[in-house]
Amino acid sequence: MTSPLPDPTSWLTDLIKTQPPMVLWPTGDVANTSAALSAAAAPWTKSVAQMTQWQMDTMKSFWAPFLGGADQGDAIKDRRFSDDAWAKDPRYELVAKTYLAQTDLAQKALDASPIDERSKAQWSFALRQVADALSPANTLLTNPEALQLAMETGGASLAEGMKLFTEDLAKGRISMTDENAFEVGVNVCTTPGSVVLQNELIQIIQYTPTTENVFKRPLLIVPPCINKYYILDLQPANSFVGHAVAQGHTVFLVSWRNAGPSQESLTWDDYLEQGVLTAIDAALKISKADKINALGFCIGGTLITSALAVLAARGESPVASLTLLTTLLDFSDTGEIGLLVTKEGVTAREKAIGQGGLLKGSELAQVFAALRANDLIWPYVVKGYLKGQAPPAFDLLYWNSDDTNLPGPMFCYYIRNTYLENKLREPGALTMLGEKVDLGALDIPVFVYASKEDHIVPWTSAYESTQLLRNASFVLGASGHIAGVINPPAKMKRNFWIAPDGGGTPADPNAWFEAAEKVPGSWWPTWYEWLAPHAGNEVKARAKLGSAQFAPLEEAPGSYVKQKAP
Repeated sequence: MTSPLPDPTSWLTDLIKTQPPMVLWPTGDVANTSAALSAAAAPWTKSVAQMTQWQMDTMKSFWAPFLGGADQGDAIKDRRFSDDAWAKDPRYELVAKTYLAQTDLAQKALDASPIDERSKAQWSFALRQVADALSPANTLLTNPEALQLAMETGGASLAEGMKLFTEDLAKGRISMTDENAFEVGVNVCTTPGSVVLQNELIQIIQYTPTTENVFKRPLLIVPPCINKYYILDLQPANSFVGHAVAQGHTVFLVSWRNAGPSQESLTWDDYLEQGVLTAIDAALKISKADKINALGFCIGGTLITSALAVLAARGESPVASLTLLTTLLDFSDTGEIGLLVTKEGVTAREKAIGQGGLLKGSELAQVFAALRANDLIWPYVVKGYLKGQAPPAFDLLYWNSDDTNLPGPMFCYYIRNTYLENKLREPGALTMLGEKVDLGALDIPVFVYASKEDHIVPWTSAYESTQLLRNASFVLGASGHIAGVINPPAKMKRNFWIAPDGGGTPADPNAWFEAAEKVPGSWWPTWYEWLAPHAGNEVKARAKLGSAQFAPLEEAPGSYVKQKAP
């Protein structure tokens, strides 16, 4: 007979009573952090032990299907239990259904708890992490797929799984793709070009024209500094950079350095001065154009917009248009990432690395993976360690595993003034490079793009940029933070929404969406059409890259993008 079904309501209530909400990276002191986390995790640890014991006891009894505790009539819709093996044996079906019932009960208990909404949302995030980890699919003894495969292979799948686990243990992370299948500059990040400038923080790449004529005004791309830039240049078929070059744009791109000990004191202002403003100046001088067009992706969009606000405060306007891809300027609603940011956590991080030090890229990667644990963590545990199936080669996941460090002072400034205090949206609230910045002072056309299923930059929050900038239009793409952006036209995948002519950008994003038109395929051609009038006349493409002042230093993709986080 099975042991009593553990009641999650009791330990959830005890946890909320005795533990404060979570904070993001509470302290740089590893020993103190471990002790604090161990104390906070005690109620969770008890629940894990109870649930695991219950699952194992249930599996011991042939009569488990008749003991109740789960509805046996409905098919399981959760994809973790979609394989026929879960339904063929009623014992496994009961375990899966009871697990789902238990997690649903815990969530309802949390929903009914008398705590404030922010704390409730924080605990809901934590509950999901624990519930995902507790899934019977993640344990060999309660996963019929893994057990069946082990029998069919005579245990070879388990041996291979142990090998994969040992390899990942040495790496310190879970493998999501075959990392030996790709090499930057060989089969990913291969668009031809040259590095035409290098300083402590960036390399600037100018790409080789592929058309006879090009637009006079070049396009400067500022990618995120928290990842390598080659998400925009994976392979020829899906290279955003390559496609922009093919449209006749002279493309310059900022390749951020993977911060090491010599960059641990760099600040937000350094990223503006040595990064964005340096790139703008180089693109103008090399192209000899009156203005450039600028594009920022994610935090790259926050950086380029901040830099342009600094220039506007100085009375300078070197940019003809601005494109923002999945970018936050108003941080009022930052989704689940915002739940992890607290005043206590930011203060502790400032004490640890705010005056010097590094935020390791692996820490950021763990946070982003936790937002989608059932996509980016547990499937690889199950397939790799329980089934012995090495992950296939996938360029996007190879990029996702290529961690990038950030200087502590830069990160602390960013996280406090945006996610915590949301000052960027307030005119004059922030001083950058000696200038009080006001986003409303930017008097240029702006193309704002967001992805509908984005879990990092909620689309309604990205939409708020249209209310802060004077002359902004908005396009909403399908899918998420990356897949929505990297959607080349030739594949005719997904769709996007755009306001009808004269639709404008009302204050309410949902009102915009109700009036918007749904268009099949990629949003890229719509952006090309928008950008062309701001790109100037066509001129003959130059055969040589760079200039006398900016002589090519090395071939693209350059050396900075190849630097690995230690």
